Amino acid sequence: MTGAARGIGAAIVERLTSDGWLVHGVDIDDADLTTREGNRTVVAAALERFDGRLDAVVANAGFQHVAPVRDFPEEQWDKLQALLVTSPFLLAKYAWDALAASGDGRFLVVASVHGLVASPFKSGYVAAKHGVLGLVKVLALEGADVGLSASAICPGYVRTALVEAQIAEQAAVHGIPEERVLEEVLLAPQAVKRLLEPSEVAGAAAWLLGPDGRAATGSPLVLDLGWTAR
Repeated sequence: MTGAARGIGAAIVERLTSDGWLVHGVDIDDADLTTREGNRTVVAAALERFDGRLDAVVANAGFQHVAPVRDFPEEQWDKLQALLVTSPFLLAKYAWDALAASGDGRFLVVASVHGLVASPFKSGYVAAKHGVLGLVKVLALEGADVGLSASAICPGYVRTALVEAQIAEQAAVHGIPEERVLEEVLLAPQAVKRLLEPSEVAGAAAWLLGPDGRAATGSPLVLDLGWTAR
């Protein structure tokens, strides 16, 4: 489980642990997931801890950067693609044999509604989230014959530090006060005007990884409070 220290990741760890899973959670202090070696290290550590067995991998680590395309820092673009697309690919690659050997291996990506739709000033994030949903489809097709399924969760805005950190950036690029960002920018596309709670995403993850989620492979579970209904 990557990105496990706070927000959605911490909520998923708590829920899976309460459901009886043994969870190996890692975050930025444990490995640099923008590198091949970092991803290899994470999988190796989990295999060592669980005597070579892996039943599921949850790719959750991420960050956001808000800026117009003409001003978007190229190094931020590179980091977003590395963490949000390449890291899940490497985790799947390195964990593939162990997941297949489990007989019912699951690979889950915490993606975003921005894997299905776009918002301005988020070119790096939107491109990466669209890309990782394509990866999930390929994983599902290649994993079908070896008992490995792959799925994704696409939540709207969740009450996390990542979302809170966007407020000032969104206010700057939209030219509005920070107190207006939540209502006029973040929640504007949603039919239901509220933030999701991390526990709601964790509940979806638990279902996808549990016995009732076995048929969910190759497609996202969308938790967007009506965003994509428009």
